[in-house]
Amino acid sequence: MALPAQKSLDFTGSGRRVIGLLRPFRLAVVAGLTLTVLSVVLATTGPKIIGAATDRIFAGFVGGHLPAGASKEQVVAGLRAEGRTTMADMLASMDVVPGRGVQLDEVGRLLLIALGLYVVAAILMWISGRLFNHIAMRTMQRLRAQLEDKLHRLPLSYFDSRPRGELLSRVTNDIDNLGQTLQQTFGQLTNALVTVVAILVFMLFTSPLLTLVALVSIPLSVAATAAIAKRSQRLFVRQWERTGAFNGQIEEAFTGHELVTVFGRRREVLAEASRTNDELYEATFGAQFVSGMIMPVMMFVGNVSYVLVAVVGGLRVTTGSMSIGDVQAFIQYSRQFTQPLTQVASMANLLQSGVASAERVFDLLDAPEESPEPEASPVVDGSRGRIEFEDVSFSYRPDRPLIEHLSLVAEPGQTVAIVGPTGAGKTTLVNLVMRFYELDGGRITLDGVDITDLSRQELRDEIGMVLQDAWLFEGTIRDNIAYGRPEASEEEILDAARATYVDRFVAHLPDGYDTVLDDAGSNVSAGEKQLITIARAFLARPSLLILDEATSSVDTRTELLLQHAMAALRTDRTSFVIAHRLSTIRDADLILVMEAGRIVEQGTHAGLLAEGGAYARLYNAQFRGAAVEVDGPEAEPDVAPDPAERDPQPPVTPPAVGERTPAPEVGRGA
Repeated sequence: MALPAQKSLDFTGSGRRVIGLLRPFRLAVVAGLTLTVLSVVLATTGPKIIGAATDRIFAGFVGGHLPAGASKEQVVAGLRAEGRTTMADMLASMDVVPGRGVQLDEVGRLLLIALGLYVVAAILMWISGRLFNHIAMRTMQRLRAQLEDKLHRLPLSYFDSRPRGELLSRVTNDIDNLGQTLQQTFGQLTNALVTVVAILVFMLFTSPLLTLVALVSIPLSVAATAAIAKRSQRLFVRQWERTGAFNGQIEEAFTGHELVTVFGRRREVLAEASRTNDELYEATFGAQFVSGMIMPVMMFVGNVSYVLVAVVGGLRVTTGSMSIGDVQAFIQYSRQFTQPLTQVASMANLLQSGVASAERVFDLLDAPEESPEPEASPVVDGSRGRIEFEDVSFSYRPDRPLIEHLSLVAEPGQTVAIVGPTGAGKTTLVNLVMRFYELDGGRITLDGVDITDLSRQELRDEIGMVLQDAWLFEGTIRDNIAYGRPEASEEEILDAARATYVDRFVAHLPDGYDTVLDDAGSNVSAGEKQLITIARAFLARPSLLILDEATSSVDTRTELLLQHAMAALRTDRTSFVIAHRLSTIRDADLILVMEAGRIVEQGTHAGLLAEGGAYARLYNAQFRGAAVEVDGPEAEPDVAPDPAERDPQPPVTPPAVGERTPAPEVGRGA
């Protein structure tokens, strides 16, 4: 299974690009930041007011034990005379009145002010949090829309070269992880950064010395976080790569469950899934364990800072340089200062994981797209369906040419059959007509107009395609048929169903055309699914019809009936028919025999058989009783006659359009 190449995470570049996703919501971001700043400033003012209340309580307690009637200066002088200098210095710095106790009304007023500030700060923070969550969810909504639009602009080669499960992981798991990261970290990270700045200002205003002591822990925190984050980045990239690989394996095993069971490969599939699951566990455990070390380290550094601030602050109080309320406020600031830093550190694993997912999403958004559409497309009105290949060259890989200098013309109303061994380039030929791939050289025209001059939508509106692998979506049979032309009336849908013999088996279903199919179409047979897809193309009435082994899943008699129906569908329309059962294209107007990307023979069925070349060998090889070498010029059939000639069948007359077909001897589709 192809996996994305492992590469180092460009955390800075991808992080800036994630921030750039918020540009359409810049006014809301500014409003959220303003509310956050106001909330933080109010909340940060609280400890200063509480510190003032503490000073009032302490001063009242001390003043109540001092002799009434004396002034503070007299008490201080007396203490100095007694040799109690430290006590005198501390008392001199206090706002104390000897003999007066604690003034509860003043203390209560300060506490009410602090409470009011905290309440308003909480309300503003709640509003900003809701605003930031709204921005994050809207951003993810826009990013999902961009991814959806991007997927429709990617060339088919992009999907061919990547496991479907890995691609689905990018547009589901990685998007969800990025959204969760934005939701959980956007508001919190903004709040934490604003809080750090605000607290730093209040700390400097309170005590520059204690601020210097508290800031000693910052370099230690940054160094520890950087060392841990550098190691965890690689692990997060590997975690999401392994997640994509595991999803790819599960999706592959689920869609191919029947095949895995038939070939008895369940043990091997389980072993492979178990190995990838183990790798995912190891990568996830390593990433979470390493990034989880940041939080304990930050807490340890914060506690060291707290001890230093408490010791130095206590010494400052004893010398009268600071009040006890200021020390209390500063200790609160120091704890609040380390808290947002610890919060940022705890979000480091989320940030790294989210940016790793963002890088995978951006890789998808940056993938090369289909060539741009022409600015002014020629008007295609009443297309006749003339297709011409003019010196066309194409290869999937530059070093391995596939189609070189191919030229052919399909006239309106012609049925062109394309045959050849596997890998000859048959399906590639019709993919080029659909512009699923771009040419390396030459050009293809539709009614004389270069298909590159038409928009892809205009081109594909003129083309109907029925593939070998029938695709149905979850919905009713009626809805699946109408997918070819949503505006079709009920009668037109029923006419298409009758003409393609869908009506034959729908008549036996309890809910008829209202029968709901699941996305895999498991409640109808493979042949019945094929009939529904043919009815879908029939209803679309395109000017160019492409049938890629369209009848491979139906029984022989139903195939004969469908040939009659498709003959009516092909009237006045150009048809390309890819077939391996060569007996089904004997009536084609032109048969192209392809080998290694080249047309080696072309002509009618009878003419090519008469030539005895590659077509004759392919045709006769179908009726051999044992495997033979079909490419050898000397190979001759063991049984040359066509089985249809040995055992002729009565002609089959299709029902008229609008007439319900009976459901007698023809069984359900294979």
